[in-house]
Amino acid sequence: MVDYDAPATLLLKDVTVQYDGFTALDHLNVEVPHGAQVAVVGPNGAGKSTLFKALVGLVPLRSGTIHIHGRPLGSHKDCVAYIPQREEVDWRFPVTVEDVVMMGRYKRFGWFNQPSEVDREVVIKSLEQMGLASLAKRTIGELSGGQQQRVFLARAISQQPHILLMDEPFNGVDAATQEVTLSLLDDLKQKQVTVLVSTHDLRMAAERFESVMLLSRKLIAFGPSQEVFSEEHIKSVFSGQVLFMNGAAVVDQCCCPDEHEHGEAEHD
Repeated sequence: MVDYDAPATLLLKDVTVQYDGFTALDHLNVEVPHGAQVAVVGPNGAGKSTLFKALVGLVPLRSGTIHIHGRPLGSHKDCVAYIPQREEVDWRFPVTVEDVVMMGRYKRFGWFNQPSEVDREVVIKSLEQMGLASLAKRTIGELSGGQQQRVFLARAISQQPHILLMDEPFNGVDAATQEVTLSLLDDLKQKQVTVLVSTHDLRMAAERFESVMLLSRKLIAFGPSQEVFSEEHIKSVFSGQVLFMNGAAVVDQCCCPDEHEHGEAEHD
């Protein structure tokens, strides 16, 4: 029995994920405390997306264990919400904005049952919070990229998760969506929801997140940004020019390795 009132600590021990013999995550050991907001950074192909998919059971582990609330992955109802990259979603699917957000409630009322009044109220509030109430009856494919991103944010918060995983939520979105997302992060922090956000924006990672997880298939460093973004760590992970900001090393994005390097683009 999972004690959902216990802290939502996320614990990974010796986690390895492989695709056709290629190691996407290599013996990862990390503990993310309850209520933390963590930026997950690293070059393309570093295992960021693979990590998130492993945390929701979308890819099998080659070795290791994942525990949430002190229980193995798979013991939980729906305490982890996952927002994939927009490129992974088929936006042509004929479903309304309201229906997409209601999907965040399915595990509570069941796929073959009708949503309750509580479910509908949660969906309405989630749409309002993301500024989407007027678009509830529109099909998802009609929306702009930023609006689509906000729909997935609304779906995630309607799930009322204890842990939220966001894969590149700031990539290619408008300023309004970025601001709404950052505001949501502030709200989730007040509610002590654990949040992991993958991003290529190292400046944002340093300025907006209390902790940074630096990945390169292995865990390179985890902790405050001023410790993680050291010259030694940056040079060990990123190729190209190393810059310095507020005493910490960061990398120019144009110098990141190509996402097709090592053939992992389809997975990360």
